[in-house]
Amino acid sequence: MQLFRELRPALLGVGPTVGAIAALTAGVMLLASGATPSDPSRFLHLLRFTPQILIEASHFLSSILGIVLVLLAFGLRARLDAAWTATLVTLVLATLLAPFKGFNWEEAAVLIVCILVVSPLHPAFPRQARLSRMEITPGWLLSAAAVLVGAGMLGWWSFANADYGDVPVWRLVADQDVERAIRSSLGAAMALLLFGLWRMFVMPAKPQVADDHDPDFQRVRAILAKAEWSQPDSNLALLGDKRFLFSPSGETFLMFGVRGRSWIAMDGPVGNPNERMELLWRFRELADARAARPALYGIGPEDLPDAVELGFSIQKIGEAAAVPLESFSLAGRRREVLRRNWRKAGEGGASFEVLAPERTLEVMDELKAISDEWLGHHSGGEKAFSLGGFIPRYVGEFPVAVVRVDGRIVAFATLWPTATRKSFSMDLMRYGDGAPKNVMDYLFVELLEWGREQGYAAFDFGAAPLAGLEDRPLAPIMSRVGRLLFERGEEIYNFRGVRRYKDKYDPLWQPRYVAAPHKWQIPMILADVGLLSSGGVAGLTRRAPKRPAAED
Repeated sequence: MQLFRELRPALLGVGPTVGAIAALTAGVMLLASGATPSDPSRFLHLLRFTPQILIEASHFLSSILGIVLVLLAFGLRARLDAAWTATLVTLVLATLLAPFKGFNWEEAAVLIVCILVVSPLHPAFPRQARLSRMEITPGWLLSAAAVLVGAGMLGWWSFANADYGDVPVWRLVADQDVERAIRSSLGAAMALLLFGLWRMFVMPAKPQVADDHDPDFQRVRAILAKAEWSQPDSNLALLGDKRFLFSPSGETFLMFGVRGRSWIAMDGPVGNPNERMELLWRFRELADARAARPALYGIGPEDLPDAVELGFSIQKIGEAAAVPLESFSLAGRRREVLRRNWRKAGEGGASFEVLAPERTLEVMDELKAISDEWLGHHSGGEKAFSLGGFIPRYVGEFPVAVVRVDGRIVAFATLWPTATRKSFSMDLMRYGDGAPKNVMDYLFVELLEWGREQGYAAFDFGAAPLAGLEDRPLAPIMSRVGRLLFERGEEIYNFRGVRRYKDKYDPLWQPRYVAAPHKWQIPMILADVGLLSSGGVAGLTRRAPKRPAAED
C-alpha cells in the first residue's frame, strides 16, 4: 500500500495517455470488427434465438461507438473529466452489444479490460469542461478519418479474399456480412462527418463580461486608481469588453478577452505586484479547466520571467516607444521639422488644453462630430480589445487633450493616466477636416510638456507592430514572416510609416511579446487578437469611403 501511494502521482501523470491508448484501441477494434466478416457458425447459432433486427442494430451501433471512442481518446489526452465519464459509458455499451454480434466474447473481453484500465484513473482527469469544449483540431479529425479508412480497407481486403465454399447458406451469410459491413462503415463515416461539421459551429461557453453596470467594474476603477503595477493601456479595462479575474485580496485584477477557445490577457495583472504570479497561474488553470487556449498579449521584457514560469512559448510581435520627459526638448537640428510644425500651428491660432473627465461630458457632442469625420476617412471602423473606441461612456472616464482653433475644437486625444505617474499615454487620437496641417505634431509636443508638468516620467507612444523582428536564416519562422510583412505589407497596414513617425521624438524602443502554452498556437492567438480588435471579419475588411474629388 505504501508503494502504491508513492507511485500514485506517477501513475496519474501517465493516466491520460494510458486512457487515450485504451479508448483508441477499443475504438479501432470496434471499427475493424464492424467492417470484417462474422464467424458463420456463431452467427447461425445466434440467429436461432435472437431477432435479426437486434443483430443488425448491434453491428451498426458498435461501429458508431467505435468512432466515438476514437474521438474521446483526444478528450482523454486533454484530461477532460467529461471525456473520462463518456468513455466508460461508451465502453459499457459496446460490451453489452458484443454478444449480439455473433457471440464475440473476445471483443467483450478486450472491452472489459479497457474498462478496468480506465475506471481507476478518474483523478487524472481534472479538467471540469463539457465535451462541447473539447478542442478537435483538423489534424485530429484527419487522424480519426485515417482510422476509419483503414478499417474500411481491412474490410474490403477481408471480403475480397474470403472463401465461402459452395454451401448456399454461407454465401447468404457472406452477402449479409458485406451489406452489414458497408452499412456500419458508412454509419461511422456519417457520424464523423456530422461531428466535424458540429465542431465548426459550436462555441465554448464564455465568462461573463463586466460592463459599467457590473459591481466588478467599480472594483476595476478602484484598483486602477491606486495600482502599484500598471501600464497606460491597463485603462482598456474600462472599455467594457473584457472578462476579469481578481486576486483574493481584491487589490489586483487580470483582464482578458475571449474569442472561440482563445483566452487572451492584455499585458498582465494590474495592481499589487506581489499578487501577479498567483493570478497568472489562476488564469492558466481556469483556462485549462475550460479547455481554452490561454495567452498573454503585448507583454514587455519585465513580464518574460513570469511567462517562462508558466511554461509559455514566447514570440516577439513588435516594439513600443516611450519618450523620457525629463530629457525631451525641441532644441537641436534633429527637431527642426517638429519645432517648425509646432510653431506654425500655434501661430495659426491653435491652443491646447487638457479637460478633466467631468468637463469632457460638456463637449462630448463636439468630440463625437470630430470622431465621425475622422472615421469617415479611415478604414476598419471603431476598434476594441487592444484599442479603444469612441463610446461616450468610455471617453468620459479619462482626461481629454483638445486643440482649439478660434475657440472651436478641431482635434482631441483621450489620455491614459497611471497611478504611479511612471508613464502616461493616449488612446483615441482624432482630428476633423478643419484642423490645421500637422496638428498632431502640435498636440504631441504640448502633451509632452503637460506630462512633464504633471510629474510623469515618460510618455508611452504605443506600439509599432512587427518592428524590430529579425530576418536571419536561424530566426524563428514567425519572425521572418513578420519582417517580410513589415517591409512589404504597406497595403495591409502602414507598418514602416508608424515606426518612422514615432522615431521623430527619439523614443526608447522596447520589445513586445505574445506568449502561449505552445508555439503553434501563437498564429491562432494573433488572428483572434486581430478579430477581437476589429469587431470580427466584417470590421477587419471594412474600407474607408473615398473622399469626393475637389471641385475646381
